[in-house]
Amino acid sequence: MSVLPRFLASGRAWIVAGFTAASLLAAWLVPPMPQPVDYHDFADQRTLLGVDNCLDCVTNVGFAIAGLAGFYVLRRRRARFGQPVELVPYVAFFVGVLLTAIGSTYYHLAPDNERLVWDRLPMTIAFMSLIAAQIVERISVRAGLALLGPLVAIGMASVLYWIVTERAGAGNVVPYAVLQGYAVVALLLITMTHPSRYTHGNDLYWVFAGYVAAKVLEHFDREIYAVGELISGHSLKHVAAAIAGLLVCRILWRRTLRKAIPAREVSRLRGNVPP
Repeated sequence: MSVLPRFLASGRAWIVAGFTAASLLAAWLVPPMPQPVDYHDFADQRTLLGVDNCLDCVTNVGFAIAGLAGFYVLRRRRARFGQPVELVPYVAFFVGVLLTAIGSTYYHLAPDNERLVWDRLPMTIAFMSLIAAQIVERISVRAGLALLGPLVAIGMASVLYWIVTERAGAGNVVPYAVLQGYAVVALLLITMTHPSRYTHGNDLYWVFAGYVAAKVLEHFDREIYAVGELISGHSLKHVAAAIAGLLVCRILWRRTLRKAIPAREVSRLRGNVPP
């Protein structure tokens, strides 16, 4: 049985597959919508210490901390993984988090559509890699690893499609917006329907909460800044999202294996048994 049918052999996996199909359909059928022009007009545009939009820039250090902490945890806790290859999606996730620190800082120095590409690309790497990681440890190691590349490619393609359409004068941000919503809901569905082979698997709900908090803070950017003009909602969004990344580190640091991979799947991972 090939990887994809084996993945779908779990009845609960059809819930995730069905939601994936619905999301793809929505991305195709929802009318095109360009990136709103006022998206780049953030509340806090102060120049501090010679840095334009200073707090929206410097709060990205949280992503750098989360990314570096993730690599440290993976190195120190690699023996806690059932199979060494299970680290691969998490390596990709923390690469995405670390690159987000760079891309988001670059964007916020002078916000526009062209720079926004470099903010969004690494975020899609992080989103989609985390989905693959959860498939690996909750559904099928082989399926999760096989889907890692395609998931990341689809995520990045949604950003590239958006900017290409913007440059052509007919911008369509819908596929990227759908992808963002898909990533969050898919993670929630996988967590709810498939228990992890590791302890502390349900701590992923806290990561979900951190992301939701980040979106709420982003939405109320101006309202939060209006309270004393100390810090904006968008700056706090960076902090909340970085905390979500650190919560992934915490899960990996604390967890232990409670259910081994079936011997037959281990053999396939080592190339000893034909599919």
